[in-house]
Amino acid sequence: MKIKCGTDIIEIDRIKESIEETDGKFCERVYTKSEIEYCESKKSQKYQHYAARFAAKEAVFKAVSELFQNKYDISWQDIEIINDENGKPHVNILKTEIIKNIENIDLSISHCKLYATANVVVLHK
Repeated sequence: MKIKCGTDIIEIDRIKESIEETDGKFCERVYTKSEIEYCESKKSQKYQHYAARFAAKEAVFKAVSELFQNKYDISWQDIEIINDENGKPHVNILKTEIIKNIENIDLSISHCKLYATANVVVLHK
């Protein structure tokens, strides 16, 4: 078993600009339908939640990157960040070729007015 970690931090305004300048196309490329619904439900704080999920996906990419021959073997929408009934975020890997080598993923995300950050620890074969 190997333990890998990934971390990312993003300026919330960068995500807000990307979403607004592309008239939502950025969201369609990066986020799953469930993620978009969740973030949009947060109304005035939606960009903080979009940014936190972006940072989480980046952190996951960093932690699992050595599992791939080519970085294009995984896309933004292959990784979904969902919350459980208590509000704790979890990583849902939607591409089966990826999850066969992963034993466990632990995720922590946080955001404030200016930044969103995420840390992930992955246990894999």
